[in-house]
Amino acid sequence: LARALVNRPSVLLLDEPLGALDLKLRQQMQIELKELQREVGITFIFVTHDQEEALTMSDRIAVFDRGRIQQLDKPATIYEKPKNEFVAGFVGVSNLISGAAAEKLLGKKGTFTVRPEKIRIASKGASGTVREVEYLGPATRFLIDLDAGAQLVVLQQNAEQSAIDVESLRGKKVALSWDKESEYQVS
Repeated sequence: LARALVNRPSVLLLDEPLGALDLKLRQQMQIELKELQREVGITFIFVTHDQEEALTMSDRIAVFDRGRIQQLDKPATIYEKPKNEFVAGFVGVSNLISGAAAEKLLGKKGTFTVRPEKIRIASKGASGTVREVEYLGPATRFLIDLDAGAQLVVLQQNAEQSAIDVESLRGKKVALSWDKESEYQVS
């Protein structure tokens, strides 16, 4: 890196530079690289297959599929408003709701995405059955089979509820809710 920077290039290509590092060192190096990039003022093209790393390291992200750019935008826009199903599925976990399920749940035709962390287990809303429960430490991931025919992933922070008894929800009926602003139509 130092040898490349000494020549003051206008663009520096970094191809999977953090790929072989463990998680803690990788996160530390992400901060170091971002600070270095700001200090030297050089454009970094950062190639990675790690979607979370792309979101944290980038001012802009290009998502490619078969050599074509599917979306080029700011990280938050790529994540919150994916242009199409490919981008929605490639960047993070996304629930795609389409067909009869979209009409029943949303009252709309088309394909929509709702991110797992935007969905809450609530007292009323779309009903379904908890198929799977995965305790992740700070959060719990649920796989819910909705009565409307869709299957949704829900990511709920454990600060919102006691995580000790979440396993007891497997096989139980629950209701899900989310804000309408969290639904985004994709092509």
